Amino acid sequence: MRRISSLAASRTGAKALFIISVASSRALLENLEALSERYMRGVPREVIALEAHRHGYAEGIALDVAGHVSEGSGENLFVVRDGVLVTPPVAAQLFPGITRDAVRTLASSLGYEVREETFPREALYAADELFFTGTAVEITPIRSVDGIVIGAGGRGPITTALQDAFFGIVRGAAPDRWSWLEYV
Repeated sequence: MRRISSLAASRTGAKALFIISVASSRALLENLEALSERYMRGVPREVIALEAHRHGYAEGIALDVAGHVSEGSGENLFVVRDGVLVTPPVAAQLFPGITRDAVRTLASSLGYEVREETFPREALYAADELFFTGTAVEITPIRSVDGIVIGAGGRGPITTALQDAFFGIVRGAAPDRWSWLEYV
């Protein structure tokens, strides 16, 4: 059974992604110091995506050089456990995304605790919910990691609340309290 699904089809509906963790991609950064910044950022991201697709998954999650969870090939990651949102710190070799910051702000405004912490791959398997954030994926739920179903296997209630709040602002249905939108 092929597990590849569209990121775009998953982000606003009840569909969620099947993903795989990729152990060595972020370690490539350590070996590419002599190369240009563009190449250093592009190669590891491409390796993450290629490795995931090679195994039939829509996306991969990279681990940093210490073996902690970092990010997807073009997305930041949030873990929900017992009503608390946890995202890796920027020190975990991730790109500090604008959507990541927006979700942290939205989650706090909705009363959720948000933490930046390093955590091992196994913490993904024990999560109640997982989701990616990013400019292209916005807020996209994750259904499974490495074949292990996360939570109920779909979009959870916190991911749903964050998507509703995010898309309400983006679509103009809710007030933009943080001046994120620039109308043209």
